Amino acid sequence: MTASAPKAARPATLEDLLAIPEEERRHELIEGSIVEKGAATGEHGAVQRKLSAYVDPYDQRPGGRRPGGWWFATEVDVHFDAANTVRPDVVGWRRDRVPERPRGIPIMVRLDWICEILSTNKRNDLIKKKRVYHRHQVPHYWIIDPEEETLAVYRWTQEGYVEILAAERGEQVRAEPFEATPLQVGVLFGDDEDDEPVREP
Repeated sequence: MTASAPKAARPATLEDLLAIPEEERRHELIEGSIVEKGAATGEHGAVQRKLSAYVDPYDQRPGGRRPGGWWFATEVDVHFDAANTVRPDVVGWRRDRVPERPRGIPIMVRLDWICEILSTNKRNDLIKKKRVYHRHQVPHYWIIDPEEETLAVYRWTQEGYVEILAAERGEQVRAEPFEATPLQVGVLFGDDEDDEPVREP
């Protein structure tokens, strides 16, 4: 009598993710597996706050004194498909495509911009989640690395994300899709706006 092969574990689902008590749910569903979201360092939280302040002028209706035209959220669950419901660090939707602020748990509306801030679980942001975002045609993907003090900006193409900007502390850039406002990269990592002049890459 031959032993039968062990049954493969079934992929996790959104229902499995939502079954985790909300107060304990620091998890994501990535490629059919429930993964605990990496612990956020102090640097991670500081970068997230500074980035939110940078994009804040876009978080209103267009046509005013500030650029406007976007909705933003931090640390919200976003559903992509049966195998993927993730919690990016900062996300945005263009108001001309999404007239009302997306709601619900998880949010079901495709994103226009995602920023991941690297922490203890870098591999997911750099590989697995990046694949998911590309497959679902998220046009803009930023990766901020607090340890290396760098910003990488990616643009969606059919073949894959193309890096269109790489910048480090000490540089000032205009990073799409927010190129209307210059970004002093060092501000994300603790510099003050009025620190010594920065160079354009």
